[in-house]
Amino acid sequence: MRWDAIVVGGGVAGLVAARTLTVDGLRTLVLEERDEPGGAVRGHTVAGLRLDAGAESFATRGGVVAALADELGLPVVGPEPLGSWVHLASGDGPLPRTGLLGIPAHPWSARRTIGVVGALRASLDLVLPRSADPATLGALVRRRMGARVLDRLVRPIVGGVHAADPDDLSVDAVAPGLSAARNRGSLARAVRSMRASVPAGSAVQGLDGGIHTLVDALVADLRARGSSVRTGVGVTSVEASGDGWSVAGETAPRLVLATPRAPALLGLATGTPDPGADVVLVTLVLAAPALDHAPRGTGVLVSPEATDVVAKALTHATAKWGWLARAAGPGTHVVRLSYGRAGSRTDAPDLGQVLRDASRLLGVPLDADQLRGHAVVRWTQALPRPSEAHRAVVAAVRSAVAELPGVAVCGAWVAGNGLASVVPDASAAARSVR
Repeated sequence: MRWDAIVVGGGVAGLVAARTLTVDGLRTLVLEERDEPGGAVRGHTVAGLRLDAGAESFATRGGVVAALADELGLPVVGPEPLGSWVHLASGDGPLPRTGLLGIPAHPWSARRTIGVVGALRASLDLVLPRSADPATLGALVRRRMGARVLDRLVRPIVGGVHAADPDDLSVDAVAPGLSAARNRGSLARAVRSMRASVPAGSAVQGLDGGIHTLVDALVADLRARGSSVRTGVGVTSVEASGDGWSVAGETAPRLVLATPRAPALLGLATGTPDPGADVVLVTLVLAAPALDHAPRGTGVLVSPEATDVVAKALTHATAKWGWLARAAGPGTHVVRLSYGRAGSRTDAPDLGQVLRDASRLLGVPLDADQLRGHAVVRWTQALPRPSEAHRAVVAAVRSAVAELPGVAVCGAWVAGNGLASVVPDASAAARSVR
Protein backbone atom coordinates (compact mmCIF):
# COMPACT_ATOMS: atom_id res chain seq x y z
CA MET A 1 0.00 0.00 0.00
CA ARG A 2 1.36 3.39 -0.99
CA TRP A 3 1.34 6.07 1.70
CA ASP A 4 1.43 9.82 1.14
CA ALA A 5 3.33 10.40 4.39
CA ILE A 6 4.99 8.46 7.20
CA VAL A 7 5.29 9.78 10.75
CA VAL A 8 7.83 8.15 13.08
CA GLY A 9 6.73 8.56 16.70
CA GLY A 10 3.21 8.16 18.04
CA GLY A 11 3.30 10.69 20.85
CA VAL A 12 1.02 13.71 20.71
CA ALA A 13 3.42 15.52 18.36
CA GLY A 14 3.38 12.65 15.87
CA LEU A 15 -0.39 12.21 16.12
CA VAL A 16 -1.04 15.94 15.62
CA ALA A 17 1.32 16.05 12.64
CA ALA A 18 -0.41 12.99 11.15
CA ARG A 19 -3.83 14.55 11.66
CA THR A 20 -2.75 17.77 9.96
CA LEU A 21 -1.59 15.76 6.95
CA THR A 22 -4.68 13.55 6.98
CA VAL A 23 -7.11 16.47 7.11
CA ASP A 24 -5.37 17.74 3.97
CA GLY A 25 -6.23 14.46 2.25
CA LEU A 26 -2.86 12.72 2.61
CA ARG A 27 -3.01 9.07 3.66
CA THR A 28 -0.59 8.87 6.58
CA LEU A 29 1.04 6.02 8.47
CA VAL A 30 2.16 6.53 12.08
CA LEU A 31 4.80 4.16 13.47
CA GLU A 32 5.21 3.91 17.27
CA GLU A 33 7.74 1.63 18.95
CA ARG A 34 5.82 1.27 22.24
CA ASP A 35 2.81 -0.97 22.65
CA GLU A 36 0.42 1.99 22.68
CA PRO A 37 0.50 5.54 21.32
CA GLY A 38 0.48 8.75 23.29
CA GLY A 39 3.98 9.03 24.72
CA ALA A 40 3.91 11.14 27.88
CA VAL A 41 0.17 11.74 27.47
CA ARG A 42 -0.92 8.16 28.00
CA GLY A 43 -3.48 7.00 30.53
CA HIS A 44 -3.63 4.09 32.96
CA THR A 45 -6.12 2.52 35.37
CA VAL A 46 -5.50 2.61 39.13
CA ALA A 47 -7.99 1.18 41.64
CA GLY A 48 -10.70 1.28 38.97
CA LEU A 49 -10.12 4.92 38.04
CA ARG A 50 -8.90 5.91 34.59
CA LEU A 51 -6.14 8.45 35.22
CA ASP A 52 -3.40 10.34 33.42
CA ALA A 53 -0.09 8.48 33.51
CA GLY A 54 1.85 11.56 32.35
CA ALA A 55 0.74 15.08 31.51
CA GLU A 56 -2.45 16.13 33.32
CA SER A 57 -2.91 19.74 32.15
CA PHE A 58 -1.90 22.16 29.41
CA ALA A 59 -1.00 25.84 29.30
CA THR A 60 -3.73 28.09 27.93
CA ARG A 61 -1.09 30.09 26.03
CA GLY A 62 -2.14 30.67 22.43
CA GLY A 63 -5.40 28.74 22.76
CA VAL A 64 -4.11 26.06 20.35
CA VAL A 65 -4.68 23.03 22.57
CA ALA A 66 -8.20 24.09 23.50
CA ALA A 67 -8.96 24.66 19.80
CA LEU A 68 -7.73 21.15 18.95
CA ALA A 69 -9.82 19.67 21.75
CA ASP A 70 -12.87 21.52 20.44
CA GLU A 71 -12.29 20.13 16.93
CA LEU A 72 -12.18 16.64 18.40
CA GLY A 73 -15.28 17.16 20.55
CA LEU A 74 -13.43 17.03 23.88
CA PRO A 75 -14.73 19.24 26.73
CA VAL A 76 -12.10 21.58 28.19
CA VAL A 77 -12.25 22.17 31.95
CA GLY A 78 -10.38 24.41 34.36
CA PRO A 79 -8.82 23.36 37.67
CA GLU A 80 -10.49 24.20 40.96
CA PRO A 81 -9.48 27.71 42.18
CA LEU A 82 -7.66 26.51 45.28
CA GLY A 83 -4.12 27.61 44.54
CA SER A 84 -1.01 25.59 45.30
CA TRP A 85 1.77 25.57 47.91
CA VAL A 86 5.53 25.32 48.12
CA HIS A 87 7.41 23.21 50.68
CA LEU A 88 10.55 24.98 51.92
CA ALA A 89 13.24 24.15 54.44
CA SER A 90 11.81 27.02 56.51
CA GLY A 91 8.20 25.80 56.27
CA ASP A 92 5.27 25.73 53.84
CA GLY A 93 3.57 28.64 52.13
CA PRO A 94 1.19 29.42 49.26
CA LEU A 95 2.46 30.25 45.80
CA PRO A 96 1.36 33.56 44.23
CA ARG A 97 -1.91 33.23 42.31
CA THR A 98 -0.73 35.60 39.59
CA GLY A 99 2.72 34.77 38.36
CA LEU A 100 4.80 33.06 35.69
CA LEU A 101 6.96 30.08 36.66
CA GLY A 102 6.90 31.48 40.20
CA ILE A 103 7.86 35.03 39.21
CA PRO A 104 5.27 37.13 41.07
CA ALA A 105 3.32 39.77 39.21
CA HIS A 106 2.88 41.53 42.56
CA PRO A 107 5.93 40.81 44.76
CA TRP A 108 4.34 42.04 48.00
CA SER A 109 1.56 39.45 47.65
CA ALA A 110 4.19 36.69 48.05
CA ARG A 111 5.53 37.97 51.38
CA ARG A 112 4.04 35.03 53.31
CA THR A 113 6.36 32.70 51.42
CA ILE A 114 9.42 34.86 50.72
CA GLY A 115 9.20 36.96 53.87
CA VAL A 116 9.02 40.72 54.27
CA VAL A 117 12.71 41.10 53.44
CA GLY A 118 12.29 39.02 50.30
CA ALA A 119 9.20 40.97 49.25
CA LEU A 120 10.99 44.30 49.74
CA ARG A 121 13.95 43.07 47.67
CA ALA A 122 11.65 41.78 44.94
CA SER A 123 9.80 45.11 44.88
CA LEU A 124 13.04 46.86 43.91
CA ASP A 125 12.48 45.34 40.46
CA LEU A 126 9.93 48.09 39.87
CA VAL A 127 12.56 50.84 40.23
CA LEU A 128 15.83 49.19 39.20
CA PRO A 129 17.29 50.63 35.97
CA ARG A 130 16.83 48.72 32.76
CA SER A 131 19.50 46.20 31.90
CA ALA A 132 20.36 43.68 29.22
CA ASP A 133 18.88 40.21 29.68
CA PRO A 134 21.12 37.60 31.30
CA ALA A 135 21.39 34.30 29.47
CA THR A 136 19.35 32.17 31.88
CA LEU A 137 16.06 32.43 33.72
CA GLY A 138 17.80 31.99 37.07
CA ALA A 139 20.22 34.85 36.43
CA LEU A 140 17.39 37.13 35.32
CA VAL A 141 15.26 36.48 38.42
CA ARG A 142 18.25 36.77 40.75
CA ARG A 143 19.25 40.13 39.24
CA ARG A 144 15.79 41.68 39.18
CA MET A 145 14.05 40.19 42.24
CA GLY A 146 16.70 38.55 44.41
CA ALA A 147 17.62 35.16 45.75
CA ARG A 148 14.50 34.54 47.84
CA VAL A 149 12.16 34.75 44.85
CA LEU A 150 14.49 32.48 42.90
CA ASP A 151 14.99 29.88 45.64
CA ARG A 152 11.55 29.85 47.25
CA LEU A 153 9.28 30.37 44.23
CA VAL A 154 10.96 29.96 40.84
CA ARG A 155 13.33 27.09 41.55
CA PRO A 156 10.63 24.73 42.97
CA ILE A 157 8.22 25.47 40.11
CA VAL A 158 10.81 25.12 37.34
CA GLY A 159 12.01 21.90 38.96
CA GLY A 160 8.46 20.58 38.97
CA VAL A 161 7.61 21.65 35.43
CA HIS A 162 10.92 21.07 33.63
CA ALA A 163 12.83 18.81 36.06
CA ALA A 164 15.71 21.26 35.70
CA ASP A 165 17.35 24.20 37.45
CA PRO A 166 16.48 27.74 36.29
CA ASP A 167 20.20 28.57 36.12
CA ASP A 168 20.49 26.03 33.28
CA LEU A 169 17.51 27.20 31.21
CA SER A 170 17.19 29.81 28.51
CA VAL A 171 14.63 32.54 29.25
CA ASP A 172 13.05 32.38 25.78
CA ALA A 173 12.82 28.60 25.86
CA VAL A 174 10.87 28.28 29.12
CA ALA A 175 9.04 31.64 29.14
CA PRO A 176 8.30 32.57 25.52
CA GLY A 177 7.55 36.28 25.19
CA LEU A 178 8.92 37.29 28.59
CA SER A 179 11.98 39.06 27.20
CA ALA A 180 9.88 40.98 24.69
CA ALA A 181 7.31 41.92 27.33
CA ARG A 182 10.02 43.07 29.69
CA ASN A 183 11.90 45.13 27.09
CA ARG A 184 14.75 45.32 29.62
CA GLY A 185 12.44 46.86 32.20
CA SER A 186 10.53 45.55 35.24
CA LEU A 187 10.12 41.79 35.46
CA ALA A 188 6.92 42.07 37.53
CA ARG A 189 5.29 44.41 35.00
CA ALA A 190 6.23 42.02 32.19
CA VAL A 191 4.56 39.13 34.01
CA ARG A 192 1.43 41.24 34.57
CA SER A 193 1.19 42.09 30.88
CA MET A 194 1.63 38.47 29.86
CA ARG A 195 -0.99 37.26 32.33
CA ALA A 196 -3.38 39.96 31.10
CA SER A 197 -3.05 38.67 27.54
CA VAL A 198 -4.15 35.09 28.34
CA PRO A 199 -7.79 34.00 28.71
CA ALA A 200 -9.48 34.80 31.98
CA GLY A 201 -9.04 32.23 34.72
CA SER A 202 -6.25 29.77 35.29
CA ALA A 203 -3.10 29.66 33.15
CA VAL A 204 -3.66 25.91 32.76
CA GLN A 205 -6.63 23.80 31.75
CA GLY A 206 -7.44 20.12 31.39
CA LEU A 207 -9.91 17.81 29.70
CA ASP A 208 -12.98 16.24 31.29
CA GLY A 209 -11.86 12.64 31.77
CA GLY A 210 -8.14 13.45 31.64
CA ILE A 211 -5.56 14.66 29.12
CA HIS A 212 -5.07 11.07 27.92
CA THR A 213 -8.48 11.29 26.19
CA LEU A 214 -6.75 13.53 23.64
CA VAL A 215 -4.69 10.55 22.47
CA ASP A 216 -7.73 8.32 22.08
CA ALA A 217 -9.54 11.02 20.11
CA LEU A 218 -6.59 11.69 17.79
CA VAL A 219 -6.11 7.98 17.01
CA ALA A 220 -9.83 7.50 16.37
CA ASP A 221 -9.92 10.57 14.10
CA LEU A 222 -6.92 9.38 12.09
CA ARG A 223 -8.38 5.94 11.53
CA ALA A 224 -11.79 7.33 10.62
CA ARG A 225 -10.10 9.43 7.90
CA GLY A 226 -8.24 6.46 6.38
CA SER A 227 -4.84 6.82 8.02
CA SER A 228 -3.21 4.20 10.23
CA VAL A 229 -1.42 3.98 13.58
CA ARG A 230 0.83 0.96 14.11
CA THR A 231 2.36 0.21 17.51
CA GLY A 232 5.25 -2.06 18.43
CA VAL A 233 7.24 -0.94 15.38
CA GLY A 234 10.80 0.07 16.21
CA VAL A 235 12.41 2.27 13.56
CA THR A 236 16.20 1.88 13.42
CA SER A 237 16.90 3.70 10.15
CA VAL A 238 15.37 5.74 7.35
CA GLU A 239 16.65 5.71 3.78
CA ALA A 240 16.12 7.82 0.70
CA SER A 241 14.22 5.72 -1.80
CA GLY A 242 13.57 7.06 -5.28
CA ASP A 243 11.46 10.16 -4.85
CA GLY A 244 10.65 9.39 -1.21
CA TRP A 245 11.72 7.76 2.01
CA SER A 246 11.77 4.12 3.10
CA VAL A 247 10.95 3.33 6.72
CA ALA A 248 10.33 -0.11 8.27
CA GLY A 249 9.43 -1.62 4.91
CA GLU A 250 7.08 1.23 3.87
CA THR A 251 7.74 4.15 1.53
CA ALA A 252 6.30 7.63 1.19
CA PRO A 253 7.34 10.96 -0.36
CA ARG A 254 6.91 12.77 2.99
CA LEU A 255 8.51 11.95 6.33
CA VAL A 256 7.94 13.53 9.74
CA LEU A 257 10.21 12.45 12.58
CA ALA A 258 8.52 13.04 15.93
CA THR A 259 11.32 11.48 17.96
CA PRO A 260 14.51 12.82 19.58
CA ARG A 261 16.37 10.08 17.67
CA ALA A 262 15.77 12.02 14.45
CA PRO A 263 19.38 13.27 14.04
CA ALA A 264 20.73 9.72 14.40
CA LEU A 265 18.11 8.25 12.05
CA LEU A 266 19.00 10.81 9.40
CA GLY A 267 22.75 10.52 9.98
CA LEU A 268 23.12 14.20 10.85
CA ALA A 269 26.34 15.46 12.44
CA THR A 270 24.56 18.06 14.56
CA GLY A 271 25.21 16.84 18.06
CA THR A 272 22.81 15.04 20.37
CA PRO A 273 19.67 16.69 21.80
CA ASP A 274 19.31 16.78 25.57
CA PRO A 275 17.94 13.36 26.55
CA GLY A 276 15.62 14.85 29.15
CA ALA A 277 15.23 14.24 32.82
CA ASP A 278 14.56 10.83 34.31
CA VAL A 279 11.22 11.21 36.11
CA VAL A 280 9.22 8.72 38.20
CA LEU A 281 5.54 9.38 38.91
CA VAL A 282 3.83 7.52 41.76
CA THR A 283 0.03 7.64 41.90
CA LEU A 284 -1.81 6.81 45.12
CA VAL A 285 -5.54 6.20 45.46
CA LEU A 286 -6.38 6.72 49.13
CA ALA A 287 -9.38 6.35 51.43
CA ALA A 288 -8.67 9.59 53.31
CA PRO A 289 -11.66 11.75 54.28
CA ALA A 290 -9.20 14.11 56.05
CA LEU A 291 -8.17 15.30 52.58
CA ASP A 292 -11.70 16.39 51.66
CA HIS A 293 -10.90 19.99 52.63
CA ALA A 294 -7.78 20.12 50.37
CA PRO A 295 -5.27 21.18 53.05
CA ARG A 296 -2.64 22.24 50.49
CA GLY A 297 -4.85 23.30 47.61
CA THR A 298 -4.23 21.56 44.32
CA GLY A 299 -0.71 20.47 45.22
CA VAL A 300 2.73 21.24 46.59
CA LEU A 301 6.06 21.96 44.92
CA VAL A 302 9.24 21.17 46.83
CA SER A 303 12.30 23.38 47.14
CA PRO A 304 15.58 21.52 46.47
CA GLU A 305 16.81 22.79 49.85
CA ALA A 306 14.01 20.93 51.70
CA THR A 307 15.77 17.68 52.57
CA ASP A 308 12.97 16.19 54.68
CA VAL A 309 11.10 15.15 51.51
CA VAL A 310 12.42 13.07 48.61
CA ALA A 311 9.64 13.98 46.14
CA LYS A 312 10.01 17.14 44.06
CA ALA A 313 6.25 17.77 43.70
CA LEU A 314 2.82 16.49 44.69
CA THR A 315 -0.47 16.95 42.86
CA HIS A 316 -3.72 16.48 44.80
CA ALA A 317 -5.58 15.43 41.67
CA THR A 318 -9.04 15.06 43.21
CA ALA A 319 -8.72 18.56 44.67
CA LYS A 320 -7.52 19.96 41.34
CA TRP A 321 -10.06 18.41 38.98
CA GLY A 322 -13.78 18.35 39.68
CA TRP A 323 -14.45 15.56 37.18
CA LEU A 324 -12.02 13.28 39.03
CA ALA A 325 -13.45 14.10 42.47
CA ARG A 326 -16.89 13.11 41.18
CA ALA A 327 -15.56 9.88 39.69
CA ALA A 328 -13.68 8.93 42.87
CA GLY A 329 -16.51 9.77 45.26
CA PRO A 330 -16.47 11.31 48.75
CA GLY A 331 -13.53 10.38 50.95
CA THR A 332 -11.48 8.84 48.11
CA HIS A 333 -8.51 10.85 46.89
CA VAL A 334 -5.97 10.61 44.09
CA VAL A 335 -2.52 11.96 44.94
CA ARG A 336 0.43 11.89 42.54
CA LEU A 337 4.05 12.44 43.56
CA SER A 338 6.92 13.20 41.20
CA TYR A 339 10.51 12.10 41.73
CA GLY A 340 13.65 13.01 39.81
CA ARG A 341 15.76 16.07 39.16
CA ALA A 342 18.14 17.01 36.41
CA GLY A 343 21.45 15.25 36.08
CA SER A 344 20.81 11.93 37.82
CA ARG A 345 18.97 8.67 37.32
CA THR A 346 15.92 8.29 39.53
CA ASP A 347 15.06 5.01 41.20
CA ALA A 348 11.45 4.39 42.15
CA PRO A 349 11.08 5.03 45.90
CA ASP A 350 9.58 2.40 48.16
CA LEU A 351 5.91 2.81 49.02
CA GLY A 352 6.68 3.69 52.63
CA GLN A 353 8.78 6.66 51.51
CA VAL A 354 6.04 7.82 49.15
CA LEU A 355 3.44 7.72 51.92
CA ARG A 356 5.79 9.61 54.27
CA ASP A 357 6.36 12.27 51.61
CA ALA A 358 2.63 12.61 50.95
CA SER A 359 1.89 12.88 54.67
CA ARG A 360 4.46 15.61 55.22
CA LEU A 361 3.49 17.62 52.13
CA LEU A 362 -0.25 17.44 52.81
CA GLY A 363 0.00 17.81 56.58
CA VAL A 364 -2.24 14.76 57.08
CA PRO A 365 -1.11 11.32 58.40
CA LEU A 366 -1.41 8.69 55.66
CA ASP A 367 -0.55 5.00 55.88
CA ALA A 368 -0.73 1.77 53.89
CA ASP A 369 -4.08 0.79 55.42
CA GLN A 370 -5.69 3.70 53.55
CA LEU A 371 -4.24 2.67 50.20
CA ARG A 372 -6.77 1.40 47.64
CA GLY A 373 -4.25 1.16 44.82
CA HIS A 374 -1.08 2.67 43.43
CA ALA A 375 0.98 2.79 40.23
CA VAL A 376 4.57 3.69 39.37
CA VAL A 377 5.46 5.08 35.94
CA ARG A 378 8.96 5.99 34.77
CA TRP A 379 9.42 8.58 32.04
CA THR A 380 12.64 9.07 30.08
CA GLN A 381 13.23 11.62 27.32
CA ALA A 382 9.91 13.26 28.23
CA LEU A 383 11.27 16.54 29.62
CA PRO A 384 14.25 17.82 27.60
CA ARG A 385 16.05 20.67 29.38
CA PRO A 386 15.92 23.76 27.13
CA SER A 387 19.46 24.92 27.83
CA GLU A 388 21.47 27.09 25.44
CA ALA A 389 23.44 24.01 24.36
CA HIS A 390 20.23 22.11 23.60
CA ARG A 391 18.82 25.07 21.67
CA ALA A 392 21.99 25.18 19.56
CA VAL A 393 21.61 21.49 18.68
CA VAL A 394 17.94 22.00 17.79
CA ALA A 395 18.80 24.95 15.54
CA ALA A 396 21.43 22.86 13.77
CA VAL A 397 18.98 19.97 13.30
CA ARG A 398 16.29 22.26 11.88
CA SER A 399 18.79 23.81 9.49
CA ALA A 400 20.04 20.43 8.26
CA VAL A 401 16.52 18.98 7.88
CA ALA A 402 15.45 22.01 5.84
CA GLU A 403 17.85 20.79 3.14
CA LEU A 404 16.17 17.38 2.94
CA PRO A 405 13.18 17.22 0.57
CA GLY A 406 9.90 16.21 2.19
CA VAL A 407 11.32 15.84 5.73
CA ALA A 408 10.38 17.61 8.96
CA VAL A 409 10.95 17.12 12.69
CA CYS A 410 8.71 17.84 15.67
CA GLY A 411 8.19 16.96 19.32
CA ALA A 412 9.02 18.41 22.71
CA TRP A 413 12.72 17.95 22.01
CA VAL A 414 12.55 20.70 19.35
CA ALA A 415 9.43 22.67 20.34
CA GLY A 416 9.88 22.81 24.11
CA ASN A 417 7.98 21.17 26.94
CA GLY A 418 4.20 21.27 27.15
CA LEU A 419 1.30 20.76 24.77
CA ALA A 420 1.01 24.50 24.13
CA SER A 421 4.44 24.32 22.48
CA VAL A 422 4.24 20.84 20.97
CA VAL A 423 0.86 21.08 19.21
CA PRO A 424 1.43 24.17 17.01
CA ASP A 425 4.99 23.07 16.19
CA ALA A 426 3.77 19.63 15.07
CA SER A 427 1.12 21.20 12.85
CA ALA A 428 3.74 23.52 11.34
CA ALA A 429 6.07 20.58 10.68
CA ALA A 430 3.31 18.76 8.81
CA ARG A 431 2.45 21.83 6.76
CA SER A 432 6.10 22.23 5.77
CA VAL A 433 6.06 18.89 3.92
CA ARG A 434 2.51 19.15 2.67
